[in-house]
Amino acid sequence: MKIGILSDTRIPSVAAEVPQEVARAFEGVDMILHAGGIQATRVLDWLEKIAPVKAVGRIPGFQMESSSPYGLESMGDNRIAEQQVLQLDRYTIGMVNSLDLHSLNDDVMPGIIAAKNFPDGTIPSNVRSVFGTDVNIVIFGRTLEAMIEEHDGVLFVNPGSPTLPKNYMRLGQVAILHLSKETRQAEIIELSTLS
Repeated sequence: MKIGILSDTRIPSVAAEVPQEVARAFEGVDMILHAGGIQATRVLDWLEKIAPVKAVGRIPGFQMESSSPYGLESMGDNRIAEQQVLQLDRYTIGMVNSLDLHSLNDDVMPGIIAAKNFPDGTIPSNVRSVFGTDVNIVIFGRTLEAMIEEHDGVLFVNPGSPTLPKNYMRLGQVAILHLSKETRQAEIIELSTLS
């Protein structure tokens, strides 16, 4: 199974539309997961022309993606939830926009989990407290920093942003997750290589 992953499209605030390079990167995917930063559901409509879509967003008090006028467009869309837990093949995937690992006390950024040197079992326990169940793969967004890391048996994937990587308005990244009975593998795709 091949899954396209993106986050923090933030359209129309930072771009008029999803970059066409995303469609090239997601060629042949079976499913697309959007890890939040959705301001307009037309982004999901566009993605659904490629493959079925599941999405998450921040829903404080059921107001999607903060109090911006664009966030209201996402309310009531059944493709979007505060978090998703998906069973795909033998893998349980947890997806959330803002990942809060309690023992970290910081945003999950590249290298920060390893730097904390947690005792064995701490990471799966923290992830279980977020999703209410054990997960093998965590997909998240919000930080605008692409990241693929494995810690204590949990694969963490943050695809960055196709439109606002590291908070710069330029062509960014998406991720592809390959699942088979034997392996799980994620890769970051730099969209500039597909221009």
